[in-house]
Amino acid sequence: MSDRLPPLTALRAFDAAARHMSFAKAADELSVTPAALSFQIKSLETHLGAPVFRRLNRAVELTPAGEKLADALRDGFDRITAGWRAALRETRGKSLTVTAGPVITAKWLAPRIFEFARNHPGIELRFAASIRRMDFARDDVDAAIRFGTGPDEGLYSHPLLAEWVSPAMTPALAEKYKTPGSLLQAPLIVDESLEFLSPVPDWTAWFKANGMTVAAPSGARFSQADHAMDAALAGTGVLLARRSLAAHDLHSGRLVAPFDVAVSTKGQLRFVCPQSATKRPEVEAFLAWVLSETELGASTWTDKTVVAVEGL
Repeated sequence: MSDRLPPLTALRAFDAAARHMSFAKAADELSVTPAALSFQIKSLETHLGAPVFRRLNRAVELTPAGEKLADALRDGFDRITAGWRAALRETRGKSLTVTAGPVITAKWLAPRIFEFARNHPGIELRFAASIRRMDFARDDVDAAIRFGTGPDEGLYSHPLLAEWVSPAMTPALAEKYKTPGSLLQAPLIVDESLEFLSPVPDWTAWFKANGMTVAAPSGARFSQADHAMDAALAGTGVLLARRSLAAHDLHSGRLVAPFDVAVSTKGQLRFVCPQSATKRPEVEAFLAWVLSETELGASTWTDKTVVAVEGL
């Protein structure tokens, strides 16, 4: 058996398949067909003279040889990627790539980013709007703004804003629905994007915090928080809004949040980046700006009684 390495394309195909434990997902990551990826895996196995995967019914698992190879390749490709990204930063000058979900990008970053660009003209800022959890070792991103509960193991993680929800609506609707109980007759907007949290900070929880036991209210349902916000801004209904996303429109007067009670969530906004990136001037400048901007969200609904959802 020769010690000569197999083709790099076969090693990349195996690395992706071993990480995903799925030929289909690996093929999608590498932008090839599943048949092409399977061919590369078979080529590697021929080169090795032994299988690296056990093909099961609709699943695969690594053989002992595959496990040893997967561990080594993961470390190797991570080091190659880190080196490549370091070289790219040298050629790009002062650039910063930040990832955030489409909702945070549209409703939190976009209305504010002009101020950062004006004060830091030497930093080329790029955004990657994605709900996919980025891998800093592999993806071309420098920092992330995430919402949820974590964990952010092995990374620098700075909490930005604890999240609360409370009914928000246009001033015209607020004239019609003046009490918590009146919302039982109001057109409600349901933001399904918070349903990954447990317990869920939903309309049932908010009504219970106001002394009302209500089965899951009906209403227009949106899977994305920015679409739910747009519906509320259009005056189509009342949204149980996140203060981080509603702060800009609340301060401008486009929305109002007239009731005294807010419900807390277990999720919060965090700034996340690799530990090694914290001393980069571009990262330090962006984090300082993000912290200053979250002061607006932190000043929102400070007059409300915040009820913990887990106690309801």
